[in-house]
Amino acid sequence: MSNLIFHIDINSCYVACERILDPSLEGKPVVVLSNNDGCVIALSSEAKALGYRMGDPWFKVELRASAQGVIARSSNYELYGDVSNRVMSVLQEQAADFEQYSMGSW
Repeated sequence: MSNLIFHIDINSCYVACERILDPSLEGKPVVVLSNNDGCVIALSSEAKALGYRMGDPWFKVELRASAQGVIARSSNYELYGDVSNRVMSVLQEQAADFEQYSMGSW
């Protein structure tokens, strides 16, 4: 019997967490901004399709983003940590051996 190894990643995690709190964001272009709303640190697939990238300075793209209907959210690290811990807890319950490398392991 061989062991299976899984790598699990939550796609666009910060945006996914924001969508938990606000389901109306589903299917819309969403970006999450860094501390003090300085730059883009997470993007939905819809925002990526519009050409936005990780690290875009918000002051440079804000007007264009607003015109395109991009929704910006300030980062909420408490929320992201809580969701990460919940996901890790479920995974740990299901795995015989578990190694965590994510924001919840800080």
